[in-house]
Amino acid sequence: MTMLTGGAAAPLPEASEVPRDMMSGTPAVVEQVDQPIAGADGLRDALASRSTTFGDIVNTLDSLAVQIGTIRVSAWDLTVILIVLALVISVAWAVSKLAHRLLVKATRLDMTQRLLIEKMLSLMIWGIAILVGIDVLGIDLTALTVFSGAFGLAIGFGLQKTFGNLIAGIILLMDKSIKPGDVIAITDQAGNSTFGQIRRIGIRAVSLTTRDQKEYLIPNENLMVTQVENWSYSSKNVRIQVPVGVSYNADITKAEELMLQAAGSVKRILKAPPPTAWLESYGDSSVNFIIHCWITDPEEGIGNVRSEVLKTLWHLFQEHGIEIPFPQRDINLRTNDTMREFIEVMRERNAREDDQRP
Repeated sequence: MTMLTGGAAAPLPEASEVPRDMMSGTPAVVEQVDQPIAGADGLRDALASRSTTFGDIVNTLDSLAVQIGTIRVSAWDLTVILIVLALVISVAWAVSKLAHRLLVKATRLDMTQRLLIEKMLSLMIWGIAILVGIDVLGIDLTALTVFSGAFGLAIGFGLQKTFGNLIAGIILLMDKSIKPGDVIAITDQAGNSTFGQIRRIGIRAVSLTTRDQKEYLIPNENLMVTQVENWSYSSKNVRIQVPVGVSYNADITKAEELMLQAAGSVKRILKAPPPTAWLESYGDSSVNFIIHCWITDPEEGIGNVRSEVLKTLWHLFQEHGIEIPFPQRDINLRTNDTMREFIEVMRERNAREDDQRP
């Protein structure tokens, strides 16, 4: 069949070649399918054009697809995503490690500045890696807007604490209120106090190691809203107190000299400022003193210093006859006629009971 157009004959399509909707006068409806992973389609075509074997494998993987509405995702798309993710993560990890090594060699930066710069670089590197991965895959983000609302809301609620701890960690590093190596004491909501040294400040939590090598992971946010005792914030010098009691019969001047001698003999106690001994109170059983002494390494423990002072003082007191009293009370019984009569009655009753026994 031909049709004259401007004097020229143009062939018309056969009836079998014309879509049924065209022959009936109804416009044809063509289903539009979105391919959210454009990069996977380009890689598929490139492999198919270079190798028949790879082309068959790729086409087989591409035929295994799931279609949700107008979005089609195949096994080939997932394979490409996994490959790109592996490459992007490997490169980002290698760059982060390289940045860490370079920062360690930067001698002009202290530990806090290195940690802060390292965290900022890490965030920037991983952010760039995510954007590069999306660009390489050619992901059409507009095709995924149907999921963006609910998915973004879920991610926002799920990562709220994580981002809060991340920002809190950066703030702690910026104002240097808490930094690695500091010795701190923190109290939890139950009133339990934890004392230890900060080993590292991570993205989510601070690692605190106690003297018995227990490691606590404290969320960064807790250190922002909870009262923290930082024993090495402006100075690592810490004053410790050692309570001592002596007998009322002792020579307190001599006892005080021995206390200062015992404290001065401990290696970890500083010579300046020197130890001091103060008379605190007159107790029920003893005259109470407190030895004040300074150390510069609280991370090595406090109790062991007190123990060494007390052991040395024990031997000095023994050598010089200074008595360390134990708790005691003097009880004075006042007797009267009624009490004597009561005691006599009790004696007679006990005697009768003894006579009645077989």
